[in-house]
Amino acid sequence: MWEYQHSIETTATPQAVWRLWADVENWGVWNADIKKIELRGPFEAGSEITMVPGDGEPVELRLADVVENERFADEARFGDLVLRTTHRVEPLGAGARVVYHMEISGPSADAVGPEIGPAITGDWPETMAALVRLAEGR
Repeated sequence: MWEYQHSIETTATPQAVWRLWADVENWGVWNADIKKIELRGPFEAGSEITMVPGDGEPVELRLADVVENERFADEARFGDLVLRTTHRVEPLGAGARVVYHMEISGPSADAVGPEIGPAITGDWPETMAALVRLAEGR
């Protein structure tokens, strides 16, 4: 298994962050790598998302876990690999901590994870900073 995690603190409330996450059609406002995105169904476990990143190759995601104002996880499957990203927002004083955690699992994860994982997660610091700026109303 390959893993990576990044967190950022914000003065925004967990609810403000959640509103941006639940508005899937507008993820491109704070995630510069998204060219197009579509949610099929409500923002709940089992719904599917088609995301077209900057390289133009569509990525199919399934919402695997959704707990309002707390966390959601999406999964993408590529052959024998499962890429699971958990997005958490934790109350912290007058604001919150936002945490993204990726796990790449499957038989070839030890070999492939270190190759593709950093390419996927490399923009997380900038993306998360843009998310919290928007949640803070800046």
